[in-house]
Amino acid sequence: MSSDQDQLDPYKTLGVSKTATDAEIKKAYRGLAKKLHPDVHQGDAALENQFKSVSAAYDFLRDPERRRRFDAGEIDASGAEMPDRDFYRQYAGAGQRHQYEPAGSEEDLNEFFSQAFGHGGRTGARGHSGPIRMRGADLRYQLDVSFLDAINGATRRVTMPDGKTLDITIPPGVRDGQTLRLAGHGQPGINDGPPGNALITISVLPDKIFQRDGQDVLLDLPISIDEAVLGGSVDVPTPSGRVKLRIPEGSSSGRVMRLKGKGAKPQKSAAGDLLVTLKIVLPDPQDTALKEAVSTWRDSNTYDARKGWKGGA
Repeated sequence: MSSDQDQLDPYKTLGVSKTATDAEIKKAYRGLAKKLHPDVHQGDAALENQFKSVSAAYDFLRDPERRRRFDAGEIDASGAEMPDRDFYRQYAGAGQRHQYEPAGSEEDLNEFFSQAFGHGGRTGARGHSGPIRMRGADLRYQLDVSFLDAINGATRRVTMPDGKTLDITIPPGVRDGQTLRLAGHGQPGINDGPPGNALITISVLPDKIFQRDGQDVLLDLPISIDEAVLGGSVDVPTPSGRVKLRIPEGSSSGRVMRLKGKGAKPQKSAAGDLLVTLKIVLPDPQDTALKEAVSTWRDSNTYDARKGWKGGA
């Protein structure tokens, strides 16, 4: 296979074999996306084009059905059917905008469909004369979105491979892997046929403190030993801003505090909650006064932290 053809093979674009597992494909994509992301190399058009190719290849291979059909030779890397390879052309040398999309002249396609439907010349599929009107192909893209933008919703201006800019509305509560449909922003139709759609698959980037479980958002909150014993008011980050959280006195590590409505807020379902798990953190280095106080306390108490524990003797 030539180097031009290799550029259109999603496996070669990601540097994985055809037998790669989903996890291996995702790992390869994550590594390349981090290395090539436009935010890291602002103004470098060549690396930006590589990033777009890597994103398109990952989006293609993460769909099990499209991957199966591509492996079987039923579709090309754009998702277009391949009834006859003579009527599709790879545009590897024509620049980024043509990668992963079907091609071929209108005359070639008209002739193909005339033959396929048993009509001569330029007779259409339904028996009328004239060129065949065809809907344009859908184009698929990968869009990395921050965790907080996925939770709260946002508007992102992106540059498509054909050079057009689009303002994409990210709905609040969007999930990793969810696909947004932009009607009419795909390939132009053939012979005045309607255009296809742009299908934007969302990839939610991990956050340094938050995680998601369904509509709930999870947060581990470090607290001091005195806050655990005596209680207190703690400033806590949430996806929608910081709030004060009241820590009850006598709170153990692992206790979960629930902040209603502070999770994901999808448009068509109830908002989730923020679940805050308390984590007691001892001073480092060790505080001598605290050590002496606890030692004195232990000598005069019979407190057993493992009483009733299922793992006890």
